[in-house]
Amino acid sequence: MSKTVLAIDIGSTKIAAVIAEIGEDNSITVTGHGVAKSQGVKKGVITNIELAAKSIKKALGDARRIAGNNISVATVSISNAYARSINSTGVVNIPHKDISIKEIKRAMDTALYNANIPNEFEVIHVLPYKFKVDEQDFIEDPYGMNASRMEVDVNIIMTQKSALSNLKKAVRSAGLEIEGIVLNSYASALAVMGEDERELGVCVIDMGGQTSNLIVHVGNSIRYNDFLAVGSNHITNDLSMALHTPLSIAESVKIRHGNLLESSNESVELPIIGDEEKRNTISLEIVHNVILARVEEALIILSKSLDKSALREQVGAGIVLTGGLTKLKGIRELAQAIFHGMPVRIGLPRELGGMYDELKDPAFSTVVGLLLYQAGEHTPYEIDYSKRLLHHKEEYRHDVTDIGDLRAESDRRSEETATHHSSSGKEESPEFDLGLPEPSGKQKSRKKKPKFLENNEEDNLLPSTFKKSDGNPFKKIVNWAKQLF
Repeated sequence: MSKTVLAIDIGSTKIAAVIAEIGEDNSITVTGHGVAKSQGVKKGVITNIELAAKSIKKALGDARRIAGNNISVATVSISNAYARSINSTGVVNIPHKDISIKEIKRAMDTALYNANIPNEFEVIHVLPYKFKVDEQDFIEDPYGMNASRMEVDVNIIMTQKSALSNLKKAVRSAGLEIEGIVLNSYASALAVMGEDERELGVCVIDMGGQTSNLIVHVGNSIRYNDFLAVGSNHITNDLSMALHTPLSIAESVKIRHGNLLESSNESVELPIIGDEEKRNTISLEIVHNVILARVEEALIILSKSLDKSALREQVGAGIVLTGGLTKLKGIRELAQAIFHGMPVRIGLPRELGGMYDELKDPAFSTVVGLLLYQAGEHTPYEIDYSKRLLHHKEEYRHDVTDIGDLRAESDRRSEETATHHSSSGKEESPEFDLGLPEPSGKQKSRKKKPKFLENNEEDNLLPSTFKKSDGNPFKKIVNWAKQLF
């Protein structure tokens, strides 16, 4: 049965809401979307709850109108602005020798307990990146393995409680309940990473309007995340000051003439701030230099952040750039030069069923990633912000039909039978007529059924799994053998 989900990306320049249907096969079909200019949010942080709630309402209203659905439960993104991550390790013994979902959860909980979480922070993701079973290292998936001891290394992503509380208030003021909270760079990575990139290790950089977020995905999980308060709006501000022109004009100049590959000797006439009737003649070479300086500075800082992670050597697939700033011409070539020859590509969000053309833009990677997260494309094992363990395994349910339970039940029944024999002073064998056909020409003497097994009482001495349901002689043999052993 399909379910309806709502994803909301709360960004610094825009708020995007998307409603989709997730089928039984986890396929995603977009049914409605809405986009609103972001208010009350600066550099990824809620600065005015009332204005932020109004922007969320506007985007949500458009999405509901298109989808024809009044869904009121959402999964939302949270900025890297005040996020921090630490590593921790958990070790547990496996009493039953088989590793179940319960044991994996217990190991991850132990790692979380061992971590030094500051009081002002709250955990939103616990992501395991390495398992060790007994002396076997680099286990991809420990589920179902036989072991006496399991160790797990996790990356714990947390955010300031105040920032998280303000986000919740803004979303609830818009009339929504929160089902999940996902780090926005984590969601963006889910939308743009390919299977080979996941396997080889990849660094995903989401360059938005006011922020740039970096995450390193190695193995099965995110290993590192960082934040830079620089985005495309800073380029607009720089142009406005350098060219002495209004912000709206600077934005259009950036979009129309922004080019990191080559400069131009041409000139353009632009209005002056405060006196738009007068115009200045500006060389496009100045525009080129201003944009290049800001983008180059941001990429150099992000490159140093990647070095700081000590994971550069494990990023075999290189860099994936996404976000609205990546539409700037020449940014891929500039990034490839700054990241010391590492392969760089521009990442577009994965195309979903019923996806509108507007959502195919790299600026919408985060909201598409939120939908994928809800469809189960998260880390194989993950503790989310609600402390739930997310996984895809179908647990084996233990009941009386479990072979261990059957043996225990059989032993108990045998003891009851022996006790009854002892109290009666008789040593009667439980052997009785099984209803088997006699060999021709021979008549085997049959022992009379013991009194304590008369009136089908043998059924009451056996586990429900072995109660006879018909006259099948083989089933009766099994019943008889069960009594003996």
